[in-house]
Amino acid sequence: MVKKNITLSPDVYFENVCPTLNMNIRSELYSVNEFTFAVAVILSAQATDKKVNEVTPCLFRVAPTPDKMLKLGLDGLKKHINVISFFNNKANNIIKLSQQLIDKNSDDINYKFPQKYHNRKDLMSLAGVGQKTANVIMNVLWGAPNIGVDTHVFRLSHRFGWCSDLENTPEKVEEKLLKIIPQKYHEMVNHTMVLHGRYTCKALHPNCEKCAVCKWCNAKDKRI
Repeated sequence: MVKKNITLSPDVYFENVCPTLNMNIRSELYSVNEFTFAVAVILSAQATDKKVNEVTPCLFRVAPTPDKMLKLGLDGLKKHINVISFFNNKANNIIKLSQQLIDKNSDDINYKFPQKYHNRKDLMSLAGVGQKTANVIMNVLWGAPNIGVDTHVFRLSHRFGWCSDLENTPEKVEEKLLKIIPQKYHEMVNHTMVLHGRYTCKALHPNCEKCAVCKWCNAKDKRI
């Protein structure tokens, strides 16, 4: 008897994985307001959330707003983040970002982005904010149904067969996921796949025994 080829559909994936995660936590990056969350996301590019969270509590105590970040200055900022990869470039972008956000509310500890930046085009006009960063900011802060494709989302999308080798950039993966994943899940895609990829469906040693969708998964590197 030929074994039936069971496939892991997006519906099955989100219906079974989401209940195993803390969906109330929208991101594991430490922040105290919308400005500091954006800074943390910029710092997290090609760095782990864990490493970023080692430096941001101290940084955000002294520079939690665009105004205070500018007062800290470029050299002061670099001293706080010099253990983060590409810290020089990131520091330059964060200072430029702070300059762009200076207005009457830029020293408010509860800083929120002006409404004009609540769309991807204008948000990406800010220093250090590319498409992935914009997607994550909009998704986490404002519940926008954007999909930030980081290393976990990229890897799992290919592992599950949702994307082919032709979808070989974050932009192409996002475009494909937006087409195949039902819209009702779009807001939770990044958060779900990041946590699942970080703690269960790991790159080198996936913990298949504890995976909520193991029985539907046909990944080539499945361990059981």
